Amino acid sequence: MAFSLFSMKARASNEESFWKWFVANEARLFAIERHQEAVFDELGKEMSRVNSDLTFEFGPIKNGKREFVISAGGIKSAFPAVEALYSKAPILPRWSWVKYRPRRLPLSDIEFGGRSVKAKDVRYLLAKDGGKVGIVLFFNGYRDAEKNVFGQIGYLFLDEALGEHAVETQVGFIEFQSPDSKYYLQSRPLTELPTQFDEYFGHKVH
Repeated sequence: MAFSLFSMKARASNEESFWKWFVANEARLFAIERHQEAVFDELGKEMSRVNSDLTFEFGPIKNGKREFVISAGGIKSAFPAVEALYSKAPILPRWSWVKYRPRRLPLSDIEFGGRSVKAKDVRYLLAKDGGKVGIVLFFNGYRDAEKNVFGQIGYLFLDEALGEHAVETQVGFIEFQSPDSKYYLQSRPLTELPTQFDEYFGHKVH
């Protein structure tokens, strides 16, 4: 029991230390575009002290406030770390805290690993997978030899369309295929995925 209590105290200290650093550097972080690379490096190091899998995103300034996203980087085992860090977030007038990467609509085109993919060219198909839903994504030019590249692109599209938390908790299998697939004729444009996904689960997922 003593060890357990000590561990909880140490974890809380790491979270509080992160927010203490954030507050001390709040002005630099709010103006992130002026010195992005240096601040990103510092922020990444501070966040890794809480959990090495945690990542972050900055939103644009809107109405005098900027969004700061605490992400698990798509790693479900890091979800408790996201929740813990979010729970310790201070109230700062110029900031909005968001846990997990949210939906980003309309969908952006994505460049990764030498590939450039337009959202309008991607199609999908949903399939029941137990209590979850499986998703097949269809990419023009998809080849098994580039599965890792297309896989990364696919997960980025899904995070934008559905949000990180939904992808990790409500999506089952994820597969990638070319338009040559026998299932392609049943597919729909990726832009329709958020609406169909919500209808499938009976509510809007944020």
